[in-house]
Amino acid sequence: MSEVIQDRGAVRRARYAVAAVFCVHGAVTGSFATRVPWIQEHASVSAGQLGIALAFPAIGASLAMPLAGWVSHRLGARTALRILLALWTLALTLPSLAPNLLTLCGALFVYGATSGMSDVAMNALGVEIESLLGKSIMSGLHGMWSAGALIGSAAGTLAAHIGADARIHHALAAASLTVLGLVACRWVLDLRPAEDEEPPPRFALPPKSALLIGAVGFCAVFAEGASLDWSAVYLRDVLDTSAGLAAASTTGFTLTMAVARLAGDKVVDRFGAVRVVRVGGVLATIGGLLVVTAGHPAVVMGGFALMGLGIAVVVPLAFAAAGRSGPNPSLAIAGVATITYTSGLIAPSAIGTLADLTSLVVSFGVVTVLGFGLVMFAGVLRTGPRQAAKAAPQEAAAPDPQP
Repeated sequence: MSEVIQDRGAVRRARYAVAAVFCVHGAVTGSFATRVPWIQEHASVSAGQLGIALAFPAIGASLAMPLAGWVSHRLGARTALRILLALWTLALTLPSLAPNLLTLCGALFVYGATSGMSDVAMNALGVEIESLLGKSIMSGLHGMWSAGALIGSAAGTLAAHIGADARIHHALAAASLTVLGLVACRWVLDLRPAEDEEPPPRFALPPKSALLIGAVGFCAVFAEGASLDWSAVYLRDVLDTSAGLAAASTTGFTLTMAVARLAGDKVVDRFGAVRVVRVGGVLATIGGLLVVTAGHPAVVMGGFALMGLGIAVVVPLAFAAAGRSGPNPSLAIAGVATITYTSGLIAPSAIGTLADLTSLVVSFGVVTVLGFGLVMFAGVLRTGPRQAAKAAPQEAAAPDPQP
């Protein structure tokens, strides 16, 4: 640990490298989300069938996320992240190739599994770097994820506007993002376990300390997943807008999330996590009410943007609270990650199923209620101060810039 701490420049470079990884990961999500209407039409599935298909990322992620820690233990943090991130970027090509419901479900299973594993690996590295630097960086890292989602959704909006085939769009995006991800991984910390350290279990239930914190994250990430995958469909089906304008609603949502997360560390330091989350819950609730009550596309797009602003910093603060919540921070963080990201992956399916039974308006009414849950339960993020020191693997060394 001393070697890493003494080389502050290496730790700073690792921070920027992990930030780039977050950006690449977000770009994959944004690229996929804006083309969901195209994928739905190409596979010839109804809203209810699309909801069923969108359950498979949750299934894949739930099964695969616990494996991320085991993979990192066996291969080292850098190699594990390099492999898992590349699998995720390449998985972007699969959903748009699916010609029917069955193949779409299989493609989305792989998409979710690779998303979950790479997500856990990069968040674990982010928490380690935050501990080494001794200051909050998680909101900024998640801001870079939102910035990447914004870039990906902006490109997707343009592709949808010009009527581009999503198979070609996603193939080009996957190739570019894979290269960028591999380059960024050259400078992440290559943390390795001690020789006598037991590997983490491949599957483990979240500790009790993570459950309440994870529940707050669940509300925010459910709203995020629903908005990312269904905002474009909402404008197209409920308000009968063009494909380009519908895709722009996703871009507005990711834009406000990116801005809020990039500024989030300073805001939290000034006002505190609980107050920030409560105010965010109010904004998310107002945004949800605009979505379900307004009949004008511009107002609904503003509602989605306001929801993005309100929920932006909840997940980074949930990770930070988990790291201070008990005697085993890593296990608590993994538990919160499993709860929150599973929420984001089941949200699209739940929205689709409820829409098939009722309507998309009712579905986003449920999202609005969950947004108000942030106001009610933000207090669980009030935990003790960050520990002054944290144990780290003895073999951890400054990153080698060579692949």
